[in-house]
Amino acid sequence: MSEFKTWLEEEVATTYLADTHEHLVEESRRLSGEFDQRIPCDDWSLLFTDYVQGDLHCAGMSLDDRQRFFQPDVPSVEKFKLVAPYWDRVRNTGYARALTITMRELYGVETFNLESVELLASEYRRVRKPGFYKHILKDVCHISQCHVNSLDRVFMETAQPSLLRQDLSIHELSRCNRSDIEKVESELSLTIESFDNWVSAIDQYFEKFGNLAVAVKYWGAYHRRLDFTHVERHVAERCFNKMIVNRAHDGAEGAQVVEDYFFHFCLRKAQDYSLPVKIHTGYLATRDEMPLARVRDNAIDVCKLLDNYPGVRFILMHIGYPYQEEYIALGKQYGNAFIDMCWAWIINPVASTRFLAEFLSAVPDHKVLTFGGDYSIAENIVGHSIMARRGIAKAVVALVDGRWIDRAAVPELLSRLMHLNAQELFGE
Repeated sequence: MSEFKTWLEEEVATTYLADTHEHLVEESRRLSGEFDQRIPCDDWSLLFTDYVQGDLHCAGMSLDDRQRFFQPDVPSVEKFKLVAPYWDRVRNTGYARALTITMRELYGVETFNLESVELLASEYRRVRKPGFYKHILKDVCHISQCHVNSLDRVFMETAQPSLLRQDLSIHELSRCNRSDIEKVESELSLTIESFDNWVSAIDQYFEKFGNLAVAVKYWGAYHRRLDFTHVERHVAERCFNKMIVNRAHDGAEGAQVVEDYFFHFCLRKAQDYSLPVKIHTGYLATRDEMPLARVRDNAIDVCKLLDNYPGVRFILMHIGYPYQEEYIALGKQYGNAFIDMCWAWIINPVASTRFLAEFLSAVPDHKVLTFGGDYSIAENIVGHSIMARRGIAKAVVALVDGRWIDRAAVPELLSRLMHLNAQELFGE
């Protein structure tokens, strides 16, 4: 078994891995030197913006210290002193472990401490140069395909379309609040003055990008249940006119009616274009709040969508954590339900390893996607992808050791888990 384990770990470490979920900003934006809320600085502390800062908050780091930590003009040594007391408390979490691995594998920093922080600073600058996205994804991480759900545009016309395959976001197109309207007006160079204008705008997005998008993506579980009712057009139009045309405040009465209508409208468009539908389920990247009752009900609500749209392939993201067992049941029951482990490995690597082993013992093995970094900062993919590979290896070893699967089936299984499932769902 020891020899087999060594072989399997080496095989997993070198096999191409599909990355089915990121929020990467464009490389040109990273290189521009311009700062904003998502890119507050351009030094090693930027690596902490992806999730680790959430653990630092829970560990007691104050908002003032976190804000100063991300300021671009604060020296490296001072930044380290700001974060060090809290780093000691979070270093064993999945978020921090992924960052530790990135520091070692990408920058050669074995231990994050006062003595190594200047090395980290210089290596960060050395790596961050034109072409570094391709270097990280292909040369370092051995990623076969990378999907990006842009947080900046409904569909990002990326400068690197062969490297960064883009989702078409139907979140804004369904919710259509004031900020969503303004984004669409800006991107399509039009004015939304009526319900028909909004329908036309959605049609334009699908006509322009439907054949370019890898999938459509909806992340509304951050603000509502996934219990979408079927709404008659005249009812939705009346609510839309009251809420949007009359410039009512976001959250006005009827907002959910409008969102329900347009969510179903977008699902039908996705079906017309044979696009998989990615839906956020489970854990929320928030602080000091977690509506667990709503998170728990995601699996119940999703059943209605799976029932109503048997021809749509639904990608249920983040394994529904911490209610992941329900998603094993969904994958087993519904032919159109696929479960994506994106983000999960760094939320809870032990639970994710257990989930994959349990999933493979219950569900056809083509129904799971095993990696998505869920990052805005490309460098962080390094550590997360290594953690995912380790978890995949541990899950398969446990199944072989328990005689739940045969050793002879492992090579084909690894290829399927790591890239073939994504290839079949999304194409090359």
